[in-house]
Amino acid sequence: MTSERRHALYEELSNESRRYMAAYTLFNQAIADRLGLHPTDLQGLSLLTAEPDPLTVKQIADMTGLTTGSATRLVDRLERGGYVTRVPDTHDRRRVLVTPVPERVARVTAVWDELGEGWQAMLADHTDAELEAIIRHLRKAQQLSKIQIEHLRGAPLT
Repeated sequence: MTSERRHALYEELSNESRRYMAAYTLFNQAIADRLGLHPTDLQGLSLLTAEPDPLTVKQIADMTGLTTGSATRLVDRLERGGYVTRVPDTHDRRRVLVTPVPERVARVTAVWDELGEGWQAMLADHTDAELEAIIRHLRKAQQLSKIQIEHLRGAPLT
């Protein structure tokens, strides 16, 4: 592949990535609006329920990039909405774990399930190898995003 073709592909990928991220941000806002949640709360809940075990507020802060104070307020809002509870850690009584409430989370899951059919239909014509490539890309993008977030938060404004 020529360097000119590669440059054109990078440019197109950059433009489509920006469009995708904007579309996903608006999509997330629409789901949050439907559920009566703040978009950050929806994503915090999404990350929390993607983990196999309950998390501490500190772990939620680390996952989301929020300060512990902001993560505490996020958990407070989710707790008021009935989406999570705080329970003492049975292994370390000094710690409190944030645990999703399955019945309440089912409300969010129902919306995702309804919309998930469209996503599956969109992906239906991809081969297994293509789906594996998309998964690989998403994992690499998550890792790179974490690195870039740390850089942005640590770098002084110019």
